[in-house]
Amino acid sequence: MSDFLSVVWNVDPAIFSIGNYSLRFYSILFVAGFPLGYWLFYKFYKRENVDTALLEPLLYILLIGTIVGARLGHCLFYEPGYYLSHPIEILKVWNGGLASHGGVLALVLCVFYYAHRYGRKNGFDALWVFDRLAIAGSIAGCFIRLGNLFNSEIFGGPTDLPWGFKFPHSVEWVNLYGPSVYPPDGVACHPTQIYEALSYLILGLVLLWLYWKRSDRIYKGTIFGIFFIVLFGMRFLIEFIKNDQVDFEAGMQFNMGQLLSIPFIIAGVIILVWSLRAKLPVLIEGHGQEPQEPKENDHHANLSKEQRMSASKRKAMGIR
Repeated sequence: MSDFLSVVWNVDPAIFSIGNYSLRFYSILFVAGFPLGYWLFYKFYKRENVDTALLEPLLYILLIGTIVGARLGHCLFYEPGYYLSHPIEILKVWNGGLASHGGVLALVLCVFYYAHRYGRKNGFDALWVFDRLAIAGSIAGCFIRLGNLFNSEIFGGPTDLPWGFKFPHSVEWVNLYGPSVYPPDGVACHPTQIYEALSYLILGLVLLWLYWKRSDRIYKGTIFGIFFIVLFGMRFLIEFIKNDQVDFEAGMQFNMGQLLSIPFIIAGVIILVWSLRAKLPVLIEGHGQEPQEPKENDHHANLSKEQRMSASKRKAMGIR
């Protein structure tokens, strides 16, 4: 295969190390999605007059849910035999192993809890949160895939395309495609981390544009439905050129990532169809309007409903 313009990705995954502790680019990029999401939700809440004090519990709920769900997703979906036999290893998140499908499932449960706990009193429901979380989640997903690139992991098979990458920091690449297997320099592979990162970033920006500029033409659930269809649709397609993540995927027509993506795509179609039929407004009713306070000299505004009734109506209703 031609090495024309191939990229040798010789970037150390660790920013710095102190003893056995290393701060990795992946950790920074994973966490970076949360302050970005907080900022976006602050803009959403301000636009629709939702109390911004509700952002703090949302941040904590989503942060804990994402980490726990992504970790359990990896352990139970990809290596259940090992982790069920060594359950203490599940707690060792620093050893790596997070699955996006598990993270998304946990986020869904967390949002239902958050909406039940805070939404009823503040005029929103779970689907309202999902529409906005889809925007932040798409961009956060871009950051996570860039973190995978810095870790030299989750790359694709060999390619002779000019943007192919070589990953000398990856034991997997060295063993499968390195110079000892394909002398003299090894072969370049699809940078599937970049493919996914770009698709998620574009998706997030399009969804943000729909929310901010086309909210009068879309409905509640539209953004969330598109998010599920496109994000997991792209994941399904890109998996065709990825290397197997675990040994049991060898010989499977669809790997675990694809099988887990199918229910999300179906759910996205159902949500989108429901959204287009129900035609509920995507924004909270009365958004952008400040609450009207009665004027001190407006005697009529300060009267109760019964006091404003005519004497005849009050008599008919038995009000004195």
